[in-house]
Amino acid sequence: MDFNDPKQRETFFEVHDDLPRQGPGNRACAERALKLAGDLPKNARVFDIACGPGMQTMYLAEMLPDAQITAVDAYPPFIDEVRARAKRRGCADRVTAAVSDMSKLEFPEGSFDLIWCEGAAYIMGVEKALRGWKSLLASGGKLALSEAVWLKEDPPEKVRLCWEEYPDMKDAAFNRKLVEQCGYHLLGDFILPEEAWWDDYYTPMEERLKKIGEKYRNDPVAQQVIDECQLEVDVYRQYSDYYSYIFLVMTV
Repeated sequence: MDFNDPKQRETFFEVHDDLPRQGPGNRACAERALKLAGDLPKNARVFDIACGPGMQTMYLAEMLPDAQITAVDAYPPFIDEVRARAKRRGCADRVTAAVSDMSKLEFPEGSFDLIWCEGAAYIMGVEKALRGWKSLLASGGKLALSEAVWLKEDPPEKVRLCWEEYPDMKDAAFNRKLVEQCGYHLLGDFILPEEAWWDDYYTPMEERLKKIGEKYRNDPVAQQVIDECQLEVDVYRQYSDYYSYIFLVMTV
């Protein structure tokens, strides 16, 4: 997909806007990762980087009822959705959402007790993210992130083509080693289960693709985006044993 093409970009966001999530994950995974993080201060300062529309932000607000949560994303409509969700759930006094670039975060050192990032660290590079965000953690602070990984060697060409925009994708062992190399102690990790891909992500996406596909059936530019999104879903349906996301939880 060409994000420089206005029509393709518009269609992409028409597919993704208002979906529950913008990537794999669910409440059970958030709970498991938070359990791996262990004890946090009572009034923990939590930072949700690349929060998307904020479903996991709301999970964190519910599971950490005394925490103050800062959520950032580069896409303004997502931030609007986070604010609306926080208001609906009665936690707007504890959730601050703002538009921000994850590679240009302007917070003092030691600002957060927990940094959270689901499926987005690859945007700036996992190693760069790990090293760059480390100074934002308070002493004993925790970082939890999910990252795409290969589960098997030599995936079929169809799978590789689906992930060709992410040539740096590695396996779980590589990412565990990278955590240690960047000066963290790995508290634990786990591979996301298949339901974390379907329930709040691919199932609602497929429903959206059907509606938009009918709308743009005579528009080849928009249809290209729709076809690429559907291919992503179809490849996972057929080859889910070759790749997933790993949730890594660590401390400084």
